[in-house]
Amino acid sequence: MTLLTPQLKAELDKCTNMEDLMGQHGLMKNMLKDMIGYMLQGEMDNCLGYQKYEAKGRKSGNSRNGMKSKGLKSSYGEFDIDIPQDRNSKFEPQIVGKYQKDISLFDDKIISMYAKGMTTRDIKDHIKEMYGIDISSGLVSNVTEKVLDLAREWQSRPLDTIYAIIYFDAIHYKVRESGKIVCKAAYTALGVNLEGKKEILGLWIGESEGAKFWLKVCNELKNRGVVDIFIACIDGLKGLPDAIKSVFPAVEIQLCIIHMIRNSIKFVPHKNSKNFCADLKKIYQAPSESKAQAELENLIQNWDDKYPLAVKPWVHHWEHLSTFFKFPHELRKLIYTTNAVESLHRQFRKITKNRALFPSDDALFKLLFLAARDISKKWHQPLRDWKLIISQLAIFFEGRFVLNS
Repeated sequence: MTLLTPQLKAELDKCTNMEDLMGQHGLMKNMLKDMIGYMLQGEMDNCLGYQKYEAKGRKSGNSRNGMKSKGLKSSYGEFDIDIPQDRNSKFEPQIVGKYQKDISLFDDKIISMYAKGMTTRDIKDHIKEMYGIDISSGLVSNVTEKVLDLAREWQSRPLDTIYAIIYFDAIHYKVRESGKIVCKAAYTALGVNLEGKKEILGLWIGESEGAKFWLKVCNELKNRGVVDIFIACIDGLKGLPDAIKSVFPAVEIQLCIIHMIRNSIKFVPHKNSKNFCADLKKIYQAPSESKAQAELENLIQNWDDKYPLAVKPWVHHWEHLSTFFKFPHELRKLIYTTNAVESLHRQFRKITKNRALFPSDDALFKLLFLAARDISKKWHQPLRDWKLIISQLAIFFEGRFVLNS
């Protein structure tokens, strides 16, 4: 059973970002109607003890008996909803009360609480306290489970043809799988479109982070409509630049400077770390690539004999470490580190801090999707100095620069 009707799917295809999908003037009104409908179906499943068409429902003593239309008022407007009926008239909906006409208080409440990291038991207790409604943990699970359809539709939505920047990074969680606890990576692609607005392009749950999985992610982005990426910002994972370039060969790769500094410091004793970092700072804060190369030579002369493991990665990866020197200062600040996606992951951590272990990949994906939805609602404005940045990108990527329609 799918959450979205064919008509809504057609409308969804027109959406290019989370604001179009979940914003105040987006598809939320119609999606809310379908969401409430699914909640009611979940309540009916819970009341009868079986799902629609299940064999165990035969001769159970009670069954579904059609629908009854009811007008509802919400903060997104008015709409009609079909309330399921049962033959024994035992079903009393709790999400939408028998005489309730206004569901403004319930708009997205259960989903919103789940998105903030509350467990099903927390939600049950909170609803009891706030609204005087006693619902079971099983009902909450049924309701939140319906989010998966919406999350999967979001994950497969069409994307823009061109992105100015995409940040690739992963965050790790413990997930139960086949009776064992394993560490899973949640892969995130955070894009900046040609309007300068951030957009979470997708979330993928996989085994521990690897270039092979990132290749799968890039191919999926391409299949969803991405034709070109100007700049990809990544950490130092081996093989990742090649994986991205195999799908988007013209992309400029920028390795995260902060990751490189952290990795280098591991091989430098504390007594010399301050001076070593000072020499590194001269490299990445240099006004030009030629000046940075001169400072890199200085780093080699001062430290390579003592700490080769700290110095050699800067030489080996210089091609992808120095990319940001090609661009104006305003853009350099955006791409020399993957801080944008790491900041997103820190917000994920705040929401998932009460979940030491997830029961499945779907449970993790569902919560991260809801978190991403809520976080991205705040992304209304383009990034700072974007008009200046985009004018220079248009010159630098001349011939590839086409505004998304």
